[in-house]
Amino acid sequence: MRSAHRVETVRSAERTLMARLPDGALMQRAAAGLAATCADALGRVYGSRVLLLTGSGDNGGDTLYAGARLARRGAAVTAILLNPDRTHPTALKALLQAGGTTASPQAAPALIPRADLVLDGIVGIGGRGGLRPEAAPLAELAAASPAIVIAVDLPSGIEPDTGEVHGPAVHADLTVTFGTHKPGLLIDPARAYAGSVRLIDIGLDDTLPATPDLESLQHPDVAALLPHPSPESDKYRRGVVGIAAGSARYPGAAVLAVAGALRGGAGAVRYVGPAADSVLARFPETLVSDSGPKKAGRVQAWVAGPGVGDDAAPVAEALATDVPVLLDADGLRLADRDTVRTRTAPTLMTPHAGEAAALLGVSREEVEAARLTAVRDLARAYDATVLLKGSTTLVADPTPGTPVRVNPTGTPWLATAGSGDVLSGLAGSLLAAGLTPLDAASAAAYLHGLAGRYAADGAPAGAHDVAEAIPAAWRDITS
Repeated sequence: MRSAHRVETVRSAERTLMARLPDGALMQRAAAGLAATCADALGRVYGSRVLLLTGSGDNGGDTLYAGARLARRGAAVTAILLNPDRTHPTALKALLQAGGTTASPQAAPALIPRADLVLDGIVGIGGRGGLRPEAAPLAELAAASPAIVIAVDLPSGIEPDTGEVHGPAVHADLTVTFGTHKPGLLIDPARAYAGSVRLIDIGLDDTLPATPDLESLQHPDVAALLPHPSPESDKYRRGVVGIAAGSARYPGAAVLAVAGALRGGAGAVRYVGPAADSVLARFPETLVSDSGPKKAGRVQAWVAGPGVGDDAAPVAEALATDVPVLLDADGLRLADRDTVRTRTAPTLMTPHAGEAAALLGVSREEVEAARLTAVRDLARAYDATVLLKGSTTLVADPTPGTPVRVNPTGTPWLATAGSGDVLSGLAGSLLAAGLTPLDAASAAAYLHGLAGRYAADGAPAGAHDVAEAIPAAWRDITS
């Protein structure tokens, strides 16, 4: 599992560790890992041209010390000093003694296009609000150059704690981060500036708190969550999920939600709604009821809302039950906030950015620019677990202190009609199997992302194809 911690937490952990170590030892650990990563990226260090974009403080010090190590291996290293009076003096001395040179920002237009590698050490984890006017042109030159751009700890200009970007920022091919991931490296829009991310162990594990601010599950974590039938299993032990979805106008939403639930391992699916004929034509194993959720029969969880239009009755009936309920699409709009907040059984909400914006009373652009804030605000407002779909899918639990989970498997190929209906059915099946809303949402998002990749395989694919690829994603995770 990848964990991410806020800047304040990282700084506290670093102070605790530095008190145990000789002066400068922590910076040398970071510089050693950074230099080794640069050498790997270059392939051949001797004779390469390395340019350091160097700001003040420890981030600039890491950059200069790494540059000194590369210079000792035969690289031609030049440091552009953005704030010479505040440059880390000991690190600068080490660079010069190793044969490196310095230059002013005015030399950047001539130097950056000729570099093989550019190290972004402009701003560290204390940076806020985008790059300053004197630094922004350097980021533009680096982006336009053929050089490999490596960010030191995080791309300069992004917001480390939130993933927001409020101005010019460095676009890196690779980010080398130290000790732990920072939230901004995992959440869009900032994630798109980071490129690939490599974590360097500098010994912070013992000084960081056990509970991070963000978590990103990996294959083994998801495999541990997924239910597996036992020899004694029957359809009820595996979980029966109810689907209240579809309408005369949107029968496909019902079909796709049922597909997601069946491919997600449900023991059985009960469908209620006006699209019964369409559902049975595609999935004859579905248990169909002509009544609403209240009289549909035994289920362990409900999925309510995909494609129901303006019919609030099935959503209200599902929320009145004592089993977990997933609200999606029209169900989000039709659900009464106070009803959701006062439920004794858990609720999982799965909005996209536009739906989240409507629920919060803000613009879609505000949600997309501040995804972490939006998902936390929604979870608090509804006292429900919220899965915020998008370029990075986030899952927030309303319990204070619970880490937000970031899904790493998303793909743009999932941006297709009906994909969200498949996800709601899949997550509903995991709720019915007994997973908590946080675990069900996290595992479903992970599976859904992998299935989207498998279904597309570099070419367009529809939501039905994504549903059919879920078993393959499941096998890969658990094998």
